[in-house]
Amino acid sequence: MEPTCKAWNALGRLLTEGKVKKVYVPSSARVLDDDERELVELARRTIDAHTDAGPDEDGIHTVGGAVMAADYRMFAGVNLYHFTGGPCAELVALGAARAQGARQMRCIVAVGNHGRGVIGPCGRDRQVFVDYYPTMRVIVPTPAGLRSVLAADLMPLAQRWTPEAGMNGLDPSLCQDPETAGPPIIRFNPRYLEVVRSGAKTKTTRFRDPAQLGPARLVFESDPEVVLSAEVTGIRHCLVSDLTNQDAQAEGLTTAAELREGLKGHYPDLAGTDEVDVITFQINDKTGAA
Repeated sequence: MEPTCKAWNALGRLLTEGKVKKVYVPSSARVLDDDERELVELARRTIDAHTDAGPDEDGIHTVGGAVMAADYRMFAGVNLYHFTGGPCAELVALGAARAQGARQMRCIVAVGNHGRGVIGPCGRDRQVFVDYYPTMRVIVPTPAGLRSVLAADLMPLAQRWTPEAGMNGLDPSLCQDPETAGPPIIRFNPRYLEVVRSGAKTKTTRFRDPAQLGPARLVFESDPEVVLSAEVTGIRHCLVSDLTNQDAQAEGLTTAAELREGLKGHYPDLAGTDEVDVITFQINDKTGAA
C-alpha cells in the first residue's frame, strides 16, 4: 500500500461512509512513475535519518523534502521549524538543488517522519511553486493513493508573482500541462544545445525515458529554457552492451565505449544488460525559442 498521511486515511473512511460526497482531484493527477516513487523514498530516508523528534513528539526537523530536476538528479532537505516561520522541507530541497546547478525542476514531494507518509504542501509553498516552477509536478496524497499533480493545479485561478513584474494577471497557460499541451518533450542538458543545433548530434540514447515517432520539442534546461522544434524519425531498442560506434558518432562522440561511459554520467546505475532507446531526430528550427 502506498504511504499516505493520517488525514487522508481519515478522509477515505468518511468517503466510504458517505459522510463526504466529493473531493477535488485535479485533472492533471496521475499515478506515480518509478522515478517519482524513488523521489518519495529519498524524502522518507532523509527525514528518518535526520529527524530530531520521537514518535508523536514536536521537533525542529520533522519533514523531509526531495526534488527531482529536469535531468532526473534528485536533491533532499529537511524542514527547519521556527515560530517566526522557518522554511519547509520542500523549499530547503529547492535551495539545495539550485546550489548543485539544477535550474528546471520536474517533481517535488514532502514526507513526514515516523511513517507519517507523504504530506501535501502548505499554502505558502504552493504559491512558491506556482511563482517559480508552475510546470513542476507535486506528489500529494489523495483518497485513491499518491498522485503526481501539476503545481499550478494546486492553486486554481492563481496569479503568479515574479521578481521582474511583481503580481501578474491570471495566466491561462498555467492550467496547461507542458507535457501534453503540444508535441512530446525530449529534455536535454544545455551543454548539448550547440552540437544539436550544428547537426553534430542527431541521436540521443535514453533509459526509462520513452519517446515517440513524429513531432517533438527538444527542451534544453538552460536558464531560460531553449526549445527546438524537431521530428523523431527513428527509435531503436537495444541493450547498452549492443550500442555501436555508429550510435556514438551520431551523438558527436567516437566509440561505443565512450557513449556507454557518457551514459553512466546520466544514469549511474546503468548496466550493460539494461535496455535503452536510441532516438534519431532532425531539427526543424535551429533558432529555438527561449
